[in-house]
Amino acid sequence: MSPKSLGVSPQLYDYLLNTSLRENPVLQQLRQETAQLPAARMQIAPEQGQFMALLVQLLGARKTLEIGTFTGYSALVVALALPPEGTVVTCDIDETTTAIARRYWQQAGVADKIQLHLAPALDTLEQLLESGQEESFDFAFIDADKRNYPHYYEKSLQLVRSGGLIAIDNVLWSGRVADETVTDKRTEAIRAFNRQLHHDDRITLSLVPIADGLTLALKC
Repeated sequence: MSPKSLGVSPQLYDYLLNTSLRENPVLQQLRQETAQLPAARMQIAPEQGQFMALLVQLLGARKTLEIGTFTGYSALVVALALPPEGTVVTCDIDETTTAIARRYWQQAGVADKIQLHLAPALDTLEQLLESGQEESFDFAFIDADKRNYPHYYEKSLQLVRSGGLIAIDNVLWSGRVADETVTDKRTEAIRAFNRQLHHDDRITLSLVPIADGLTLALKC
């Protein structure tokens, strides 16, 4: 047995999916359609979606926040995990990809649970704060432009309740964060953000090596 996290070979990954993944057929259809898009790499992995749904259920979440909607897979997987009165507030600026999202939310019967804000996310987050929604969210998922991660995180920390959870995607950045020869702006931004969270005593922290790396920050 290894004392470190395993690298996942294609064979082991198939085994993981075959013995663990329980994907709603609508989620599967959405993932397959998204795979045909030029920006398909932005789609979260299905096992990550299932993991996030489990976290939401463990929290007993009723109100969740998402920064970065894309084609709506993560919003849908969370909405399906919420109780009937649950709400997902999600932020994006792309009308084309979110039109795909709306179609699948409707098909899955959860469109009434999801509030899509088509505007720059920082503007939406500020409006939520100004409308008195500070510390009212149970869970937040950040998966948008990487250089704004620190700003999205700070706003989310204000919006999430004590004991609530913030999940941040792509924090391992295909392994580039550990390669000192890679110095592009997005990689450096994620490195700096990871260092920031490592020293943030407002949260309990765990970086989980699932998919492209998922940081879990539990607000103290």
